[in-house]
Amino acid sequence: MKNQVINRLRSLFQPLPIDRRQEVLDELEQSSSPGFDYFLLVVLSCSIATFGLLTNSAAVIIGAMLVAPLMAPILGLSLASLVGEQRIFRRAVIALVEGVILATILSTLLGWLAQVLPFDILIEIPQEVLARTRPTPFDLGIALAGGAAAAYALAQPRLSAALPGVAIATALMPPVCTVGIGISLGNSGIVMGAFLLFFTNLAAISFAGILVFAAMGFRPIRQADNHYHIQRSLMISASLVLLTAVPLILLTLRIVEQSHQLQAVRQVVISELETFPDAQLVDLSLDETDSTLNLSVTVRTSRQPSYQQVVDLQKVIAGHLQRTVSLQLIIIPTTKLDPLVPPTFTSTPTRTLTPTPGPSLTPTQTFTPTITATLVPEATDTPTPTLFPTHTATYTPTATPTPVLAYIFTPGGYGVYLRESPGGAMLTWLPDGAPVHILYRRETINNREWIEIRTILNQDGWVPTEYLIIRP
Repeated sequence: MKNQVINRLRSLFQPLPIDRRQEVLDELEQSSSPGFDYFLLVVLSCSIATFGLLTNSAAVIIGAMLVAPLMAPILGLSLASLVGEQRIFRRAVIALVEGVILATILSTLLGWLAQVLPFDILIEIPQEVLARTRPTPFDLGIALAGGAAAAYALAQPRLSAALPGVAIATALMPPVCTVGIGISLGNSGIVMGAFLLFFTNLAAISFAGILVFAAMGFRPIRQADNHYHIQRSLMISASLVLLTAVPLILLTLRIVEQSHQLQAVRQVVISELETFPDAQLVDLSLDETDSTLNLSVTVRTSRQPSYQQVVDLQKVIAGHLQRTVSLQLIIIPTTKLDPLVPPTFTSTPTRTLTPTPGPSLTPTQTFTPTITATLVPEATDTPTPTLFPTHTATYTPTATPTPVLAYIFTPGGYGVYLRESPGGAMLTWLPDGAPVHILYRRETINNREWIEIRTILNQDGWVPTEYLIIRP
């Protein structure tokens, strides 16, 4: 079967001349050797990729892909295992391992500096980082095609211009840098997901490279070992690809299941919100703890729904999913204004307690502003009598600061982290639109003003002042 595959590929590809094969082998041997140029490119590409990931810039990440030198050692592994060159194989392995370790250490340091320095880069995890933590079988297919294209372009001198595009498609350096960022954040999910993506690219590129090199006429140095080396190389690389495909398929199935579950919950919530007074769904998120589905729903409405409506919503969702559901309903109050009738508003925030139904129906603190319309009488020509002041002793009570209701608002709509102290450790993540209670304590650190707040779950912490908006 293996020989049939090789013969079929050989019929599609024109075998290279012997001298060209030797040139390709010498070129890969030189580029796979860990020297000063190699490590310099690793440092530069890792720095560019890490900065691009931290700043959520796709253009910068693409630039890092073009500079990254990791493709050469991987192709060196493929060709050396095929032709039986142990010396080139060892050099390629050393170069690849040292390059990955160096890039991981450097990206970890840069990620740690981004948290220590007052740049607020990692207040929330960038989307470019999250995009490299959930590999799928599609990534495996991309790596297979990219590895085949890289091997073929390397063997054909006239196709050298295609190598930059192959480097972009395979994307070896960004997953390694994502691993380092995950280590700096202490997030094992990011570390494992990004490493799985890198290993997927490594295994697929190596396997595709062996197939293409074999089809183009590369053979073991000793003719007696032709079939042995080819079959062994194909079996080992194919086994790695299959080994990688298993967790990718399982992860994909889990993602698809979560997506279907989220879509089902969203449809139920939207349907039930029709019974709420002019309610509009803003955000919906879910996670699982043990056997309980924790659901957070953010709704924008001009009137607060009743407690029984919230209880009914939780029961409907739990009945539809056939599992225990803990519902947290976040209300963003809105005010409708008529330009033809401009009222004068006096906003008086009133602190109320609205229970959030869950397995234990724990009450959740929310803040509902009570709006009082002040009627302004029309001016008349009736003279107003002059009143002489009467001096009466009155008692003036000491003013107590009235709590202010505010909402989280970030320019990118990603939300913000609640921190233990100004610029300190992260406590939890607050989405855009989340209502909070301002506690009036303010501090300025590194020219940035921080303010103490209290969440609807009675958790105190600090956020930058510019991420708060006060609405009447």
